[in-house]
Amino acid sequence: MKYSWVILVFFFGINGGKAQYTEFFSAADTFLKTHVENGKVDYASIVKQPLALNNVLKLAEKAAIDLQDPNVYQAFWINTYNLLVIKGVVDNYPLRSPLDVDGFFDKLRYNVGGRYITLNAIENELLRARFPNEPRFHFVLVCAGLGCPPIIGEAYMPNRLNQQLHQQTAKALNDPMFIRNKGDKVFVSQLFDWYKVDFDRAGGILAFINRYRTTKFSKDILLDYYPYDWRLNVK
Repeated sequence: MKYSWVILVFFFGINGGKAQYTEFFSAADTFLKTHVENGKVDYASIVKQPLALNNVLKLAEKAAIDLQDPNVYQAFWINTYNLLVIKGVVDNYPLRSPLDVDGFFDKLRYNVGGRYITLNAIENELLRARFPNEPRFHFVLVCAGLGCPPIIGEAYMPNRLNQQLHQQTAKALNDPMFIRNKGDKVFVSQLFDWYKVDFDRAGGILAFINRYRTTKFSKDILLDYYPYDWRLNVK
């Protein structure tokens, strides 16, 4: 199913469009800096004081964005995805895992730009489908599980997006808990299996990993997958 209704427009310089753009990214940045630390989210404090999260998501409800500026488009939807994941957890808190909530990723719908959309639709329809050669999305879209690469304690910004994508991807792929080297085998997250097609477009899983690693793996090393950890990334 195509989501033609999400091709909306940020109007720079008219009807407050520029202010709206600035306000959303600024509010998201302040919220994440306040409630995220070392890749963990302080859900309990957000439950007690949800106003900041609700306010930034109100800005997302009013937002309009198109593909004219891919950096704005990608940064907006990455931030919105991560904020909506937090919203989904907060609305059902306490819980041990996002999977405790039926349809957390594919049934719960959120108002963005005046339309209702699921988390899976943001990831698969609005990001992966439109940018099929950008596998770094998998290291910045955070599903609230400990198996995900860690959530960043700031917003993704259009003018720094490539740097932030590189930084978070390199951080994950150099983390010995995320990429586990054991003798002649490398154990990697199941996300490499689930989204294998994305990494194949980038030359294959191992080639992609080596692109960001300080210490490269031999092309002959064996790859295997370790089970995904869906426990909540709670601070």
